[in-house]
Amino acid sequence: MRWSQMHIPTLREDPADAGAPSHRLLLRAGYIRQLMAGHYSLLPLAIRVRAKVIEIIRQEMNRIGAQAVLLPTMHP
Repeated sequence: MRWSQMHIPTLREDPADAGAPSHRLLLRAGYIRQLMAGHYSLLPLAIRVRAKVIEIIRQEMNRIGAQAVLLPTMHP
């Protein structure tokens, strides 16, 4: 997919609520958007990066014969 066809909403200014440099960069580069305190949505660019990382991890786990485990998001 071409860069011009992707939805990448970048920011020119530093977000005031971003404390950590990594948080500020992710917001400015258009990877994430904050919905409310502690809740973020992944934008298309972050979804592509996440999929590539998952595939690399899956390949390496298959190479060493490991098994994946899926844990619940919320613990009681």
